[in-house]
Amino acid sequence: MKRYLNDIIVRDLQRKMVLLSGPRQVGKTFMARELMKEFKRPQYLNYDNLDDLRIIQERTWRADADFLILDEIHKMRDWKNFLKGIVDTRPSGQAILVTGSARLDTFRQSGESLAGRYFPFHIYPLSVKELTNQFSPAEALAQLNRLGGFPEPFLSGSETEAARWRNQYYSDLVREDILEFSRIQEIRSMRLLLEMLRKRVGSPLSHASLAGDLRIAPNTLRSYLEILENLHIIFLVRPFHSNVARAIQKEPKVYFYDSGYVDGDEGIRLENTVAVSLRKHVDYLQEVMGETNSLHYVRTKDKREVDFALVKQDTLTTLIEVKLSASALAPGLKYLARALGVPSAFQLVQNLRQPQSIDGIHVVQAAEWLSALSA
Repeated sequence: MKRYLNDIIVRDLQRKMVLLSGPRQVGKTFMARELMKEFKRPQYLNYDNLDDLRIIQERTWRADADFLILDEIHKMRDWKNFLKGIVDTRPSGQAILVTGSARLDTFRQSGESLAGRYFPFHIYPLSVKELTNQFSPAEALAQLNRLGGFPEPFLSGSETEAARWRNQYYSDLVREDILEFSRIQEIRSMRLLLEMLRKRVGSPLSHASLAGDLRIAPNTLRSYLEILENLHIIFLVRPFHSNVARAIQKEPKVYFYDSGYVDGDEGIRLENTVAVSLRKHVDYLQEVMGETNSLHYVRTKDKREVDFALVKQDTLTTLIEVKLSASALAPGLKYLARALGVPSAFQLVQNLRQPQSIDGIHVVQAAEWLSALSA
């Protein structure tokens, strides 16, 4: 399956080094090997492979390689200076792709700057938009809600195989990746936090309540959430507010990159799938088109709420409410669309008989709307 970033990365590789990050098993290595087909003399090196490790450390890869792929290189000590030296001294016309798990994002935030030398990309799970060449939008959405968007469980088509994959996947994440960011005595708390978050998808998180349940300090909880975000296990959607500092202090909502891991009913899984699709859409516009976009939700003091809000250059542009079956306008969406004067508002319904517009708000089939996103 050709992934949605392939052609864009091929184009950008001609100009700068590309850093590609994302969750484990989301398709980074597969994409790298697909990109190799676009070059005459590619070479793939993985830092976790002992033979490749020696080649990387001694810089003895093919001198005539026109495409060099360095996978998991961020595990190397002083990797940023290493890459800087490679980029600054590479032969003319040599393309360089650096791939890694979500840890690449975290390590990229510190140390020697690579500013001006690379294009960053995040690769996300499969979405309705990406699957439209193989499935109808409605079928793609149903499968994503059921199996999640990670390629292996999705392509298995089997809930049993997806469950087997998921058990191993999250065991590995806790044992290897999370442990790398926290102390071994904290692993039990992190496991419990993951289980608790699975049941709280789409609801504002109370740091004090969660911390109390786990018997840890609120600041420790925030640290744990940051680790889970950095590892691309969860992402937080914060309430929109013109004052960014105030928005950060408000309660965020949590979503999983893997909709299949959500512990909730069909409606909650649908909301999670929409959240992943919107996050993918927003990052695509930012990384590919250079637009300043962000994803939020809206909630007033009297608890009127809309599931999602798209913001461009600090301006609220779109409100989005998600429903499994109800076609009657959600009261919060109806009120906030009028009160905030938002240019466009949509109620996405998975099981919808007839699209309609009510007071300027579009009630549309969720799968069709998602298939029209940018990624």
